[in-house]
Amino acid sequence: MARYLGKETTRVDGIAKVTGKAKYTAEFQVPHVAYGFIVLSTVTKGRITAIDTRQAEQAAGVVRVFTHLNAGRLGKAAAAGGPPQWSWPLQSDRVFFNGQPIALVVAETYEQARHAARLVKVSYQAESHSTDLEAVLGRAEPSPQNTPARGDPAGALQAAAVKVESEYRIPIEHHNPMEPHAAIAFWEGNQLTIFDKTQNVYGVQEHLAEGLGVPAENIRVVSPFVGGAFGSSLKPNYYPSLTAMAARELKRPVKVVFTRAQMFTGHGYRPQTIQNVTLGADRSGKLQAIVHEAFHNTSSFEPFSDNTTGFLKQVYACPNLHAPLKIAATDLSTPTWMRAPGAVSGMFALESAMDELAYALKIDPLQLRLINYAEVDPESGKPFSSKALRECYRLGAEKFGWKNRNPEPRSMRDGKLLVGWGMASSVWGAMQMPASARVTYRADGTASVTSATSDIGPGTYTVMTMIAAEFLGLRLDQVKFELGDTRQPQAPAQGGSWTTSSVGSAVRGAALTITAKLLDLANREASSPLRGVAAADVEMLDGRLRAKGDPSRSIDIAELMRSTGTGEITEVYNSTPSPERAKYASLAHGAQFVEVKVDPDLGTIRVSRVVEITACGKILNPLASHSQEIGGVVWGIGMALEEATDVDHRTGRIMNASLQHYHVPVNADIHSIETIFVEEDDTIVNPLGVKGMGELGMVGIPAAIANAVYHATGKRIRDLPITPEKLL
Repeated sequence: MARYLGKETTRVDGIAKVTGKAKYTAEFQVPHVAYGFIVLSTVTKGRITAIDTRQAEQAAGVVRVFTHLNAGRLGKAAAAGGPPQWSWPLQSDRVFFNGQPIALVVAETYEQARHAARLVKVSYQAESHSTDLEAVLGRAEPSPQNTPARGDPAGALQAAAVKVESEYRIPIEHHNPMEPHAAIAFWEGNQLTIFDKTQNVYGVQEHLAEGLGVPAENIRVVSPFVGGAFGSSLKPNYYPSLTAMAARELKRPVKVVFTRAQMFTGHGYRPQTIQNVTLGADRSGKLQAIVHEAFHNTSSFEPFSDNTTGFLKQVYACPNLHAPLKIAATDLSTPTWMRAPGAVSGMFALESAMDELAYALKIDPLQLRLINYAEVDPESGKPFSSKALRECYRLGAEKFGWKNRNPEPRSMRDGKLLVGWGMASSVWGAMQMPASARVTYRADGTASVTSATSDIGPGTYTVMTMIAAEFLGLRLDQVKFELGDTRQPQAPAQGGSWTTSSVGSAVRGAALTITAKLLDLANREASSPLRGVAAADVEMLDGRLRAKGDPSRSIDIAELMRSTGTGEITEVYNSTPSPERAKYASLAHGAQFVEVKVDPDLGTIRVSRVVEITACGKILNPLASHSQEIGGVVWGIGMALEEATDVDHRTGRIMNASLQHYHVPVNADIHSIETIFVEEDDTIVNPLGVKGMGELGMVGIPAAIANAVYHATGKRIRDLPITPEKLL
């Protein structure tokens, strides 16, 4: 019987967060720190012909102004005759995107640095640019992640009795976490310590080793708390290398913090996508062919792919499928992963198209999904390690009252408001990465646990403390878990919803190894009550080591450690995915049912009710898990109705680089959200039986909302966000 796993547990770091004891990157106090302020380019493409820093250098408090003319070297020198590259800041006179860093002003105070930054005068030789995906589609290249077509999609489409074909568009979107990106760097001799807002301390360490030309072991990266990231800190961003270079040149600590506007070109974004979906089915609704062509933008200097159509190939049983992604270079900064990358964009198109097919066939949208339910992975033919999606559909429809839906658009009303009901499915990977954790168990019944993972908000501190306490038989307050430091055992980036499965498995493995070591110590005594009991059949609980089947056979752990002169036991455990996994397809699934109310005069949309059912293995902390799913729903509402980064293609400049003009949901936008879990008993996916959920929670939401809006209004909006003017 689990003591903690599966039970609602409040955050162990909650008090530290609300009292200000938790330190975020920019809050670390470093003596004699200087403040850097970044100057951004105002042209989109071209060369800097002159940069005049004299006035800035004479301003009060200014220590130095770094430009490409005097900055320390970062990375390797560009290959002669090779294409121009932008991988490190301030390394050449080339401009690759509007908002590229072109100078760093360092001063005694932040205000002095910001003031002087305005005094830097720059002349450019501008070149013609293209920031519009539409204009460069002809130059798009296939994504390296593409897989060959399944069956004969073109032939099957021609023969299909019913076809629907549509184009779907999603604008660029930005992460906008609450904590701005920041770094503080200081050198002691050739040793660098850097505080950075990151989802991957080891990734930043490797990046800086390459950029600064120093061994990785000379670099310590520290990131104990992250105020939201959602993918914006998965790849190392440009500012840590800039901060570390300035600190090395000035021989004193330097701190750099982005402004809100600088975050729009400082860390990537969800790329703009254009998707063409054609579905062919027979009259009974069985899919004969899916052709799903996706395009998204990248930068001119880095081919980024978010694998838009990757997961879609595994959703429906369909013998003929082609889902290629092509990527086109634009003169913008490089996109990056953003919560539910690829999947939420691809599923918006696929699940909207499925709704359109349901109307063409006059089949209930839920029924259509059941007709095409994949019992095995359609892509590999492998069985699923577990899949409770059918149960999600059943439970969701029942909770929502789906059977009372009148399928006719504009047929349901609440007073003068049009009522719409829509649904969609969601899918995400159930991934596990190699990870390691160190657990120290002490004779006094306390334990410390470390792993260089992150906690960007889902509750990693709490769940790792729970796992350690569960397997060491301790109370939560007897376990201290620490993360976010390259002095700790290596862990993967916190992304892809794989942290609990990866790091959690390592913490569990270390705790079980300690249990086995204690059993070995005990069984050195001939009179041990545990002689002959296998390690798998003992457990630690409340300071005792006992046989699982017969708790009367037990010994006092503190006594055992004292008598054998053991002060503490430390175990570093490396966890890797089991070979067994390769025989199965492992995915997390969900179903979303949404009600919208639309004012026919104003075109305003209110998402009045959401029921989201999720199947993602075992739920270790329901309190945090429901919070994750609700957050996913809220983000899905933002993506469907509000979020868009507006680029003025004439200047290549982002026009709404602020929280005033980039709209995200506020409390008044959010009404009833019910999240429910269908637990799966999956022994194959990882030893804890958990699957990713942080991203899954938003995957189907934009499509479900768009489908509900169609049901309410009879207008099919295929271009996000669905704003009032598109409905009027």
